[in-house]
Amino acid sequence: MTSSISLNHTNLRDIWYTLIGIPGLEDAHIWLAIPICSMYIVAVIGNMFLIMLISTERSLHEPMYIFLLMLALADIFLSTVTIPKVLAIFWFQAGGISFASCVSQMFFLHFIFVTESGILLSMAFDRYVAICYPLRYTNILTSSVINRMGIAFVTRSFFICFPLIFLVYRLTYCGRNIIRHSYCEHMGIARLACGSIKVNIYYGMVVALFSICLDVLLIIVSYVFILRAVFRIPSWDARLKALSTCGSHVCVILLFYMPVFFSSLAHRFGGHSIPLHVHILLANLYVVLLPSLNPIIYGVKTKQIKDRIVQVLYFNKALC
Repeated sequence: MTSSISLNHTNLRDIWYTLIGIPGLEDAHIWLAIPICSMYIVAVIGNMFLIMLISTERSLHEPMYIFLLMLALADIFLSTVTIPKVLAIFWFQAGGISFASCVSQMFFLHFIFVTESGILLSMAFDRYVAICYPLRYTNILTSSVINRMGIAFVTRSFFICFPLIFLVYRLTYCGRNIIRHSYCEHMGIARLACGSIKVNIYYGMVVALFSICLDVLLIIVSYVFILRAVFRIPSWDARLKALSTCGSHVCVILLFYMPVFFSSLAHRFGGHSIPLHVHILLANLYVVLLPSLNPIIYGVKTKQIKDRIVQVLYFNKALC
């Protein structure tokens, strides 16, 4: 008996765990996979198109579009880290995953999420400089400054998320190998442990406080200054023009952060009144819906991108 327990404690992380998809909706997995797969294809193609367009079009080599290129890259990685495995579970019941692979998926998922939050903060700063200091815009946001900002939020994300790996490896696992989710995330792995996970819970709160909450606060401060500067402009047309440059960014911010806060509040105050399958379904949509909508939002609301897309489509039609 003792040797069996010892074996479980030492070797469990070497066996394969099982991701069950969306608990309670197993019969609908094959149908749910169709819209999720469609959104994933749109996300990959749309964001790759944005990346190629911004990279090749010299008129789009401005700070705003460089940050958008970074966001498109992050969106592709965010959906690709999770959705292929989700589709494998839904279509082929291939829910098996090793401990190491699960931890790797967890790390990259949280790393990309925190990085994307940093990119949105950088985009808010870009709009703040463009509206509050238009004459100094190119002098403030130089290529070197943008590169340093990119390195800074990637480095921040790495140092925030890397300890999660040690936090899940330090736990004692003793027999539970069913993950009631479609992909691996920090608390989903931690709940498989048979010991205390208080350190994991507290560190998760610290990560949320010093990354997501801090970014949201700084974005709000940026937009307070932006609105203050806009409403000092005497012309209504100029005000609307200034605000329109922020429209797509505000839409993406709301789509990115609102589900996060809704999920957090639902977990804290919803208790068992909100079924688990609702939480998991929203979690699946979150990692694919936003990446699929971002290219559409920026394509519709950003004049330079919209005009360039029209030119590309017209040129291709002329060739045909």
